[in-house]
Amino acid sequence: MAYILVLYYSQHGATAEMARQIARGVEQHGSMQAMLRTVPAVSAKCEAVEPAVPADGAPYVSREDFQNCAGLALGSPTRFGNMAAAMKYFLDGTSSEWMAGKMIDKPAGVFTSTSSLHGGQEATLLSMMIPLMHHGMIITGLPYSNSELISTSTGGTPYGPSHLAGKNSDLPLSDDEKQLCQSFGLRLARLAGKLIV
Repeated sequence: MAYILVLYYSQHGATAEMARQIARGVEQHGSMQAMLRTVPAVSAKCEAVEPAVPADGAPYVSREDFQNCAGLALGSPTRFGNMAAAMKYFLDGTSSEWMAGKMIDKPAGVFTSTSSLHGGQEATLLSMMIPLMHHGMIITGLPYSNSELISTSTGGTPYGPSHLAGKNSDLPLSDDEKQLCQSFGLRLARLAGKLIV
């Protein structure tokens, strides 16, 4: 069965929870599966190596997971208005997929979480779109037919789902944030289903 790759990096768990909610939305489609994957942290120590399988959470993404997906949801916490280094490091290593055109015409979207409401959510989402456009992917966000975009007092943008995690990174996803994540996953699955030849 075709799948949407829900690829994320999460340090405190909020982005991972968003990924799970997006996966729930994908699987509401019925003919599309969600594949949850993560990337290892980047270390300042040259000798540092992550175990082959993470201690908890989703498995690490493989090249095959990336290039064979029908669509992509890419998530990262905000780091100074940009994606975390771990996600950037993974994307920097996808030149062979770019040269072979493996991701062209596949739908993709982005999601993020921040500690503060104005901590760079939209800047992060926009910056995460750039490498996906270089890959030739079709970028999608959230239309305002999702009424939660109007009513939310936490996260949520038309560029993709977002979450306000709070200064201690411990706030749970609000009902609006959960609904936006699920709507986003379902939208990606629908688009991917229409684009599969």
